[in-house]
Amino acid sequence: MSGAPRSFIEFQERFSSDEACAAYLFAARWPDGFRCPACGHGKAWPHRGKRFTFQCGACSRQTSVTAGTVMHSTKLPLTLWFWAAYLAASHSNGLSALQLKSQLGLGSYKTAWLLLAKLRRAMVTPGRSLLEGLAEVDETAIACRSKDEPPAGGQGRSHRGKILVACAAEVKDRALCRIWLQKIEDFSQASLHAFIDRTVAPGVRIKTDGWSGYAGLSGQTHEAQTIGSMPAHIVLPWVHRVFSNLKRWALGVYHGLRKRHVQAYLDEFVFRFNRRKNRFAGFATLLKNAVQIQGATYKMLIA
Repeated sequence: MSGAPRSFIEFQERFSSDEACAAYLFAARWPDGFRCPACGHGKAWPHRGKRFTFQCGACSRQTSVTAGTVMHSTKLPLTLWFWAAYLAASHSNGLSALQLKSQLGLGSYKTAWLLLAKLRRAMVTPGRSLLEGLAEVDETAIACRSKDEPPAGGQGRSHRGKILVACAAEVKDRALCRIWLQKIEDFSQASLHAFIDRTVAPGVRIKTDGWSGYAGLSGQTHEAQTIGSMPAHIVLPWVHRVFSNLKRWALGVYHGLRKRHVQAYLDEFVFRFNRRKNRFAGFATLLKNAVQIQGATYKMLIA
């Protein structure tokens, strides 16, 4: 399996048919050769009556290249899935379901929304490594879209009409490397400590603005710097750059976020941000993740 295509023309040449897409998925799912998900046997042959399906030589289990993946039981052409993945991964700012519907000529908004929702689940790499180096950690509040809440939200650390988000930014050699974003319930010690434990490696030096919710951290070296009258972006420049980009992105692409699916949108932002220096590589990562993650139905996604 070669690297990701670096242009639309190269993409079209490589993935012009469902057969080419299926071959790529096979290599991504079984890089060391076929392995039966039922018995673990390593030999199989293509099923004559079913496309892209292989029958185990030991237990006769039939397995499609899309079975048990985010594309499970799909009725859409694989070429369409690949175009959606390529656009979602390589577009500099991402694209909405309405934009995807228009670009791919899909018949309904629901189909476009479902495609993107399933692909967003694959934007979280299973077992991704924790942040290292120096970690700037801070929290913010983003105004949410809702008929029942004010669009601007409350002020300061008020939770009214807002989505609360925590960010950890990995800094190495004075440069911003990776980030991690997570929706949190409040700015308490319980919420912030849990976020740090989930995202930052033990022993890492953590820099915060001195908010009481960060007090008592264990496992990391805590460097609290009380802001006072000093602008927050001076104390924590990288994490505030992330927040600024996040808020502009949420308004520009989606015209604001809704609480129900906010973590999926945060995961999308992180996926694209962490691959900002090589956007095309995100396509290969997205499909590699897609064949490792169980599929979800429409009802599961809107629950």
